[in-house]
Amino acid sequence: AGPMSLECLGNLLRITVSAEYFEDKYLSFSVVDQSGIAWELDEATAAQCGYTVTYSSWSSIEFRASAASCHSHLERDVFTVTIQIKASHTPDMKNATSHLKSASCHYGPWSSRELVCESNYMEVSVRKEVPQPIKDFIQDAPEDWTPVFPEAKAEEASIWQIVFHQPEEKKALLVSDAWSAGYGLNTTDSRIVLRIPHTAAQVHLVEDQGITFSVVRSSTFYKHGWMILMVDTTVACPVDGGDYMNKTITWTVPKYISPLSAGATSFKDVLVEAGVDLHKLSAREMASRKYVLLNDLNAIMMKIPIGAEGGYYKTSVSNGQLGAKYTINLFLEHQWEDNKGGLTRHTIMKEIETPFEQVELAITNNSNLKTRLMNVTVGTFLPDVELVNLTIEGITVSVPEAVQHGYIIYRTRYSNGSKAYIVQVPLDAPSIKKEYMRDDMRAYTLNVTLAFITHPSRETFTVPVITVSAVRDAVLPSVRGFCDGKNLHLLITRGNVDQNWLPFISDWHLTPEAARKYNYSLRDNGTHLAISVPFLSPHVSYEVFHTSGIKASLYLTLKDGITLANRRDFSVSCRFSPSELIQCLPSGTVIITAIKMVGVANLDTSLLVLRDRQCKPSLVTEKTATFKFSVNTCGTTRKFNSTTMTYENEVLYFRPGNDTPVYRLKFVCSYAVKQAVDVQYESKKNPLPHVKPGFGSLALSLKLFKEKSYADPYQESEYPVVKYLREALYFEVELLQPKDARLDLNLDDCWATNSQSQDSLPQWPILINGCENNKDSYRTVFHEVNYNLRVEFPQHLKRFEVRMFTFVQGSTLLQE
Repeated sequence: AGPMSLECLGNLLRITVSAEYFEDKYLSFSVVDQSGIAWELDEATAAQCGYTVTYSSWSSIEFRASAASCHSHLERDVFTVTIQIKASHTPDMKNATSHLKSASCHYGPWSSRELVCESNYMEVSVRKEVPQPIKDFIQDAPEDWTPVFPEAKAEEASIWQIVFHQPEEKKALLVSDAWSAGYGLNTTDSRIVLRIPHTAAQVHLVEDQGITFSVVRSSTFYKHGWMILMVDTTVACPVDGGDYMNKTITWTVPKYISPLSAGATSFKDVLVEAGVDLHKLSAREMASRKYVLLNDLNAIMMKIPIGAEGGYYKTSVSNGQLGAKYTINLFLEHQWEDNKGGLTRHTIMKEIETPFEQVELAITNNSNLKTRLMNVTVGTFLPDVELVNLTIEGITVSVPEAVQHGYIIYRTRYSNGSKAYIVQVPLDAPSIKKEYMRDDMRAYTLNVTLAFITHPSRETFTVPVITVSAVRDAVLPSVRGFCDGKNLHLLITRGNVDQNWLPFISDWHLTPEAARKYNYSLRDNGTHLAISVPFLSPHVSYEVFHTSGIKASLYLTLKDGITLANRRDFSVSCRFSPSELIQCLPSGTVIITAIKMVGVANLDTSLLVLRDRQCKPSLVTEKTATFKFSVNTCGTTRKFNSTTMTYENEVLYFRPGNDTPVYRLKFVCSYAVKQAVDVQYESKKNPLPHVKPGFGSLALSLKLFKEKSYADPYQESEYPVVKYLREALYFEVELLQPKDARLDLNLDDCWATNSQSQDSLPQWPILINGCENNKDSYRTVFHEVNYNLRVEFPQHLKRFEVRMFTFVQGSTLLQE
């Protein structure tokens, strides 16, 4: 068959070009005249000269030429048209290949008036008729126009001028001016042809029986011998007339409209034929397609079921949504006679397109999990759709470039001409998102956006493809837990699902920075996560306390890095010796750490005390309290035997208002009474220590507290503070700056005055050279400062207690 085929269809020649043959090429159409000159066609030239180039369906391009077209050769009712098609891969048409096609068609007999309504032009062809008496009279007369109408002589064609009858005026154009304005005029020995583009200035719209027509009323004057004759070259073509209801297209064309029947009083139908794509259909063929053709007194009507044979669907895009329109190229030929102009043949070609209808696109997941290949079918699409690119993780790539990302694209065609696209990508491609679901299941998500274009309209639309495949290939992390007497260890072997899981202890995210803060060890090499936590740590749970050991547990949760949902729980439990909690120093100092047990509700470790309730912990955490004291204090008891001296005390916790402890931890320290130790030493003459005086800026504060616990200082708003004689005053002096652990704060002299001025008289010394005033009836008492949450450096604070007194002179009370 080749790339081109031809058909003779009445007064039209159709050459069909295979769009698939010329796929991905730029085309240009030219018409070759009798001299062999090729005239390239653009839209304006085609409409002026009687040519039409259009996509007729998904796979073909149509070229149509009128029998009366500009470059056709008409001889004895046979017209010949030669076209040249050039195809190139570039828009500048370089290195183009040429395809030449010549065709001849027989057409006849011609009617008195022939009207053609094409998609891009209207054409009227009228027979020249000269009355017989005039013919006899002018048979031998010479032709000499020069003295009468010089401008008519200047016109090469026998057509002299055309007069347009506008509603408001008449406008006359010579042939050359009409050509310049885009009209096509030519003449043969027997006929005059006028061709008018639908976009011409003289076209106006007329309504007849509710249907709108494009109408041009005109008269054409031509020379015949020494006479000027006139023919009516009015033409009218329906603009609308298509209606859509109940899945049916109804096309209505009124008959004998007034612009085409001016002056006529009687009409007679000669022939009404209809069809599709310029093919006339018989009554039987129409019935088989469920077409209906009605011809009544005033109008011809065609009814076509939407989707019927003869039409085709084409892709349409509206607001980014994919849809389709049903298109059918209807054809109507109406012949009638009237008592004015004889036989008229009216040929109408009408492309009717239904409104946009959205289409639901199928996306089918055919993934083969055994071969670990995601396989998704997108479609079906009509043949006029082409995939142009893909967007993968925000990057847009062409179809060939998608291979570099692991994507393989196939196009599959079906017998009805439709097609689908198959996207294949390995499960392990970087762009495939992998997510743990449950048990041994992982979800693989393909998320790609396909971009398409339609031909020839070049509308674009996108199809997001998101498909999920569940695969039983999840390898969960496993754990090994152990202890070494001082620490609890968790060694987690990572699986293939936990790359983004985060370690949490309770609701505390265990980051490297957080681990360093608590002196934990956290190491992650990608395949293993190792965590080590000391036995005495804020995040260790203590569950069983027995003389045989303390059960300590570390609970770790791996959480999803995005949703923070719990994914996996691990724990390690070990028994530690109670000796880990106590240190009995040779100096007689005891350091004991009490631990908060699981199950003891609302225990505040800061309120733990020894037997002497004035002995409070020096270091407190949420789960531990550490006491440091001498064996001779805090209510410690001692026992002797022949070899050891044993000191005993208890850590206790009392509920407010209750003298029965709810928590009791008894501990002992034993010292050998007789013990021989060999000590080797040597003496060195070391220089006496000395202190170099220095100068600097110190920031100090002096505060008055309400109680001996030094927990609640008086605020500025509470001054002046009212106290009674001999009532205790609790003072605290603190070095605020600099925060240097090497510095110790020592108080030298401290005195009281009767006014706010420190230099006023009288004065009374409270501290002299760092010691209490031995002349005081109630001497100053120093209080020890221990570590707690408020006190970072105990050596930066001094606390002392003074009994309230007043200044007197003799027996008179002194007041400021």
